[in-house]
Amino acid sequence: MMTLMSVRYLLVAPLAASFLVGALFVRSAWWLGGDGAQPVAIPTPVVASALPPPPAPRTEPVTIRRGDNLVSALARHGVARETAAEIAAALVAGRADLRRVKPGHALSLTLDPAGRPLGVAYAPGPWVSFHVEPEGTGWRATRSEITPLIRIMPVRGTVRRSLFDAVEDAGESASLVLQLVEIFSSDFDFTADTRTGDRFRLLVEKRFAGERFADYGRILVAQYASGDTVLTGVGWKAGRESAHGYYDLAGRSLKKSFLKSPLEFTRITSGFTYARPHPILGGVRPHLAIDYAAPTGTPVRAVAHGVVAQAGWNGGNGISVRLRHRAGYETMYNHLARLSAGVRPGARVSQRQVIGYVGATGLATGPHLDYRVARHGRFVNPLSEKFIPGEPIAPRQRAEYLRHAEEFVARLTRDAPFE
Repeated sequence: MMTLMSVRYLLVAPLAASFLVGALFVRSAWWLGGDGAQPVAIPTPVVASALPPPPAPRTEPVTIRRGDNLVSALARHGVARETAAEIAAALVAGRADLRRVKPGHALSLTLDPAGRPLGVAYAPGPWVSFHVEPEGTGWRATRSEITPLIRIMPVRGTVRRSLFDAVEDAGESASLVLQLVEIFSSDFDFTADTRTGDRFRLLVEKRFAGERFADYGRILVAQYASGDTVLTGVGWKAGRESAHGYYDLAGRSLKKSFLKSPLEFTRITSGFTYARPHPILGGVRPHLAIDYAAPTGTPVRAVAHGVVAQAGWNGGNGISVRLRHRAGYETMYNHLARLSAGVRPGARVSQRQVIGYVGATGLATGPHLDYRVARHGRFVNPLSEKFIPGEPIAPRQRAEYLRHAEEFVARLTRDAPFE
C-alpha cells in the first residue's frame, strides 16, 4: 500500500519539474532578449590570417667621388641618367650651386621597394640643405636655411711641440690656427720665432647648427706671448663701409705694409749673413737672404702690394720673381718650381697673393725658398727690418675703440687666464 508520503511525492514531483523547466526558459529568454524574444545567434569569432607588412622605402648614402658630378653619382646607385638629370635640374632651379659639388660631399637617396627614386637630400654646408621630391611628372627642390647660433668662447694653450699641436690640444682645429697667425702675421714670424713655452689665448665666435658645432666666426680678441713680448690684437670695424681689422692696444693697425714671412708655416735653414760657406760653389760668401725649408709645391705669397719687375729664369737663382714696392723696397723669391698664372713683368700683385711655388731650381741642393729684401738697392735683413706701419684708428673713433679694447681684453683675462 502506498503511504501518505509516497502519494505526496507523486503529486508534487511533476509540478516541481514543470516549474523548473519554465523558470529556465524564462531566464534564457531574458538573457537572450527578454519578453519571449527569439534567441540571438552569437557569431563565431573569425581569426584573420597574419599578412606581412609591405616593404618599406630605403635610404642610402651617395658619396661624390673624384671625377663625379651629381648625375653620375646618382646613376651609380641605379637611378636612370634621365631621372638623375631631372633631379639635378630641380636642384639648380632651387638655387643649389652644383659647381661646388666636390669629392667627399654626400647625398641621401630614398628608393621605393622597386628601386625607383622617391627623394634626394643634399646639404652642401651646415647652413643650407635641399630636399628633392616628385611633383607631377617632374621633380621639385625645397631649400632650407639654418640661422647660426653664435657663442663667444675662450680658447687658450701653450706651445710644446708646435702651434698646430697646441691648438689641437686645446680641442680646436687647424682653421683656428690660420686665423690666429693671420692676425699677427705682420709682427711675428711664426715660421722662425715660435718657441716652446709660447702661450696664446683668444675669444672666438663659434657657430652652431642647433647643438652641433659647425665652424668658427671671427676672433674677437687675441694675445700671443713669446718670452717678454705679448702681442695683442683686437677686432674692430669702424663702420658699415669699413673693413674689419685688428689693432693693438694703442689703436695701431696690425696689418702692416709687409708680411713677416712669404710662407705660411715652415722653418728657416739659413739666415741673413755676410759670411756663409756656400754648399755648392764652396768658399765663404755673403748670404743676404733668408732660406725657408719647405716641400716642393708649397705656395709662396707676395709679402706686400707691388709690381712684378722680373719673373722667370734668373741664372743661379733658378725660377725667380722680383717685386717692386713703395718706399724703395724690392723683394725677391728664388729657386721656385714654377710661377703662378698671370705673374709676368708689369703685372700688379696684392699682399698674400700666391706668386709661385717652392722648388729647387738653379743652384739649390734641395727644395727651399731663398727670400730677399732690398731697400733703395741695398739688401737688408727681412727679420729685423722695421717696415712701414699700418693705418691707425681715425681720431674721431679712437676713444670708442679704446673703451672697446679695454672691455674685451678684461674679458679675455677673466675667461682665459694665461697658464
